[in-house]
Amino acid sequence: MKVILQNIQNKLTSEVTDLKYVDEDCGQLNMYQPPVKWPCCLIDVSAINYTHLGIHRTKIPQTRQTGKIAVKLTLANLKLTNSSGMAPQSQKDQAWFIWDLADKIHEKLHGFCPGENCTKMMRSNLQRSVRDDGVQEYFITYNFEASNV
Repeated sequence: MKVILQNIQNKLTSEVTDLKYVDEDCGQLNMYQPPVKWPCCLIDVSAINYTHLGIHRTKIPQTRQTGKIAVKLTLANLKLTNSSGMAPQSQKDQAWFIWDLADKIHEKLHGFCPGENCTKMMRSNLQRSVRDDGVQEYFITYNFEASNV
């Protein structure tokens, strides 16, 4: 899993340059003063469901599995501008910027193969988190499978 998470991080860091902080999610946004730069994307494995493939006597462990993996990206930005209909266009553009980032992330990760023996990543879910601190936060889930794990 380490290599897969690093590959996703490297892809986002190098190809979605508007992101100022890309890291594994270890609860940074739950802190009073989150130790991140805005906008940020945090990566986590939300679930892996394993199925049995059989035995390969020359491998360790000999019992082989396929894992159905869900990776959760937390996309967050500090929203400081107004998006109302009467706001200046430059403010609206900044207020809606998180959606531009979500699109850029999707362009890079949807169909991306994060590792050896993996299928391509497919987006399956997007959820909003309601916060009271001015942070816009969305959870985006991508699914893929890894064989012979």
